[in-house]
Amino acid sequence: MLRIDEPDEQVTEHGGSLERAEALFPNAPKPWLDLSTGINPYSYPLPPLPASAFARLPEETALRELSDVAARAYGAPGGVNVVAAPGTQILLPLVAALVAPGHAAVLSPTYAEHRRAAALAGHDIAEVGEFAALFDADLAILVNPNNPDGRVTGRSDLLALAGHMRAKGGLLVVDEAFMDVGPQAARLDGDAEAGGMVVLRSFGKFFGLAGLRLGFAIAARPLAEALRARLGPWAVSGPALAAGHTALSDLDWQAEMRAKLVQRMAALDVLLAESGLAVAGGTPLFRFLRTPKAEGLFNALGQDGIIVRNFSGDPQALRIGLPGDDDDFDRLSRSLRRWRNAV
Repeated sequence: MLRIDEPDEQVTEHGGSLERAEALFPNAPKPWLDLSTGINPYSYPLPPLPASAFARLPEETALRELSDVAARAYGAPGGVNVVAAPGTQILLPLVAALVAPGHAAVLSPTYAEHRRAAALAGHDIAEVGEFAALFDADLAILVNPNNPDGRVTGRSDLLALAGHMRAKGGLLVVDEAFMDVGPQAARLDGDAEAGGMVVLRSFGKFFGLAGLRLGFAIAARPLAEALRARLGPWAVSGPALAAGHTALSDLDWQAEMRAKLVQRMAALDVLLAESGLAVAGGTPLFRFLRTPKAEGLFNALGQDGIIVRNFSGDPQALRIGLPGDDDDFDRLSRSLRRWRNAV
C-alpha cells in the first residue's frame, strides 16, 4: 500500500506555476509568457456578476440550474447526473472512494494527481501502459483525451470497460478535462446513467477561467447523489455558480471558440515545424513534443521568459500551450529562432 506521507507521493510538478518559473529563471524578462498549461488563452468574456453572488450563501436552486445547463452543454442524461464542485481536483479522491479500497490502475503516462488521489482513498495503485490492463483493476482511471500527449481512447472500448466494471462492482473514471476540444464521438457523458463509470469535466480549461475553480462529475444518479452528499452544502461559490451558468449557456461562443482554437493551433504547428520540431500529439489547447533537444529548448525558452511544461520522468518530452494574441506568437517565434540558430 502506498504511503501518502512519503515525499515522492506529493505532487510538486505541474504547469502554471510562475513561482517555479521564477526560481528556475530568475533573470528572465518579464512578464512571463506561460505556455505550461492547457488553459485556453482566450477567456470567456464574463459580464459583471450580481453583488448577491458574493454577498449571499448560494441557493440550491442556482446549483440545480447550473447542473441542468452543464448537462445540456456536455450531453449528460440530465441535471440529476451532474455534480458541481469547486474544480475537478477536489473530486478526485471523493470519486476514488466510491469503491472500497482495492487495486487501482491508471493508464499512464498521464496527469499525476489521479495516482495520488486514488492512494488517498486507500487503493493500492499501479500505473499501466496498456488499456487492457485496466480490466484487472477495481478502480480504472484514464484521461481522454490524455494529458500530456492527447491520446484518445475510443468510446466502444470505454463502454466495454465500464460494463466490465459495473458487472464486478468496480468503477471506471474517465477524466474528460480536454473533451471540450476533443473528438465528440469518444465522449461518455451521455452514457453515464448506465453506471459503472464517472466522467469528470473541467470548466476552467476550455473557458479560460481556471481561477474560478469549477468542475463537474457526471454519473448514474446513485453515484451522483453519493458525491453530492460528500461535498456537502455550498460546495460551489456564488460567483462560480453565476459565471458557470452564463458561460455554459453560451453555445454560440463555444462553437466559435472551438473553430478559433483549431485555426490558431494550426499556426502554432507551422511555427514548430519551422523550428524542426515534430508534433507527437496534443489537442487544440496544447501540443506534445518528443525530442532529444527538449532540455535545451526548455532552458532557452525559459531564459526568454517563456515557460513550457517539462517532465522530470520523461526528459525528452515537452508540452507547449497555445499562445494567445499575435504578440505572444511573435515572442515565441523570436525565441524559437534564437534557439534554432544556437544549436
